[in-house]
Amino acid sequence: MADKDYSIIPDKERERCVTGIEALDTILNGGIPRSNSVLVTGSCGTGKTTLSLEFLVHGAIKEENCLFISVTEDSKKMLNNIVPYDFFDQSLIEEGNLSFIDIPDLYDELGLLEKSEFSFKEIDELIAKIEKIVVENDIKRLVIDSVTSVCFQLKTEEKIRDFMLHLMKMLSSHGCTSLLISEISPEEPRYSQYGVEEAIADGIIMMGNLERQGDLLRTLQVVKMRGTDHSRAKYVLDLTAVGVLLVPLLKGGGVKAGSGGGKDG
Repeated sequence: MADKDYSIIPDKERERCVTGIEALDTILNGGIPRSNSVLVTGSCGTGKTTLSLEFLVHGAIKEENCLFISVTEDSKKMLNNIVPYDFFDQSLIEEGNLSFIDIPDLYDELGLLEKSEFSFKEIDELIAKIEKIVVENDIKRLVIDSVTSVCFQLKTEEKIRDFMLHLMKMLSSHGCTSLLISEISPEEPRYSQYGVEEAIADGIIMMGNLERQGDLLRTLQVVKMRGTDHSRAKYVLDLTAVGVLLVPLLKGGGVKAGSGGGKDG
């Protein structure tokens, strides 16, 4: 029996999946470590979908095959409602570098559309179906919006843990870097709906709303990211046509102008 290779790759030598969001890549010291599965968590309206889509668009521009799996909203409707990026080109979709799948279509193919709760066998079949798509299309970046909605069909903590563990292991084994969107209420004291997802994920990007002088500011904070040193500071997030912009939030609640690595287009 061949000996396993247990050699450790230093953080600075790990291949990075550059998000293309300049400030976020700076926060992460070069980007997300390749093959990590990252929980993008927050309440409604915090910019989770927009940030995740920009991550895919930048990958597609680099000719990486990218996939968005929409769970709760028709992907065409989602695209019509998203911030229109100046750098987005419809040819990214036409040439196959950026693909969209609505998960009800996968449920239908697997005979799960009318199921109120999935069995362990059906969970395995769903993951195998996603794996087939990832392998056949050589997907290197993937977003699921949202894993919380998939977990509604699993019901128990045991099934949720099984789904998340096997999904992340599968994606990592194929060199796929993934953003898994998690929906929580504003008052939720933890980072995920069920408290299971956050412990399993390689990284957590926490997004929120912060009221300041009558304005509702979006915020972003990298809570954890395995495989890299990173800032844990909180940033103010702005959604613009040139992409996600991040500016440090000062401890007193103000915004530090002209810093934070915000992109200029």
